[in-house]
Amino acid sequence: MLEPVKLADFFTVFFSAASVILFGASYALVFAWSRVRNRPRLMPLAYAAYVGLFVSVIVLAFAANLFNNTFWTVIVMLMLIGYLLAPHAIWYLCVGTHADELEDGHADTSAAGAAPAKIFQQR
Repeated sequence: MLEPVKLADFFTVFFSAASVILFGASYALVFAWSRVRNRPRLMPLAYAAYVGLFVSVIVLAFAANLFNNTFWTVIVMLMLIGYLLAPHAIWYLCVGTHADELEDGHADTSAAGAAPAKIFQQR
């Protein structure tokens, strides 16, 4: 059973949860921007945002007493691993799904039907 969060830890929980959202969004956005614009120099910034996410999740887990229970410890670790690997998997899925459109050279470039990389490269 989980212990409730102590009142003294309320602000820690609040700000670390907000940091999880901000760093997670930053990681996803910078990762996508780096891949879509083909700028590998931005990838270290994406990983720096992931490190911020990692630290925020660990602080949140300690403040919310999640590491007192093996089940929640496993959930936290799976979430961290999943969020590290998910953008890579999603990128390869998108590239694989739209590979035939990119090879043809005459793909539908409307916003609804074009590959993300193709739309951004044409602008």
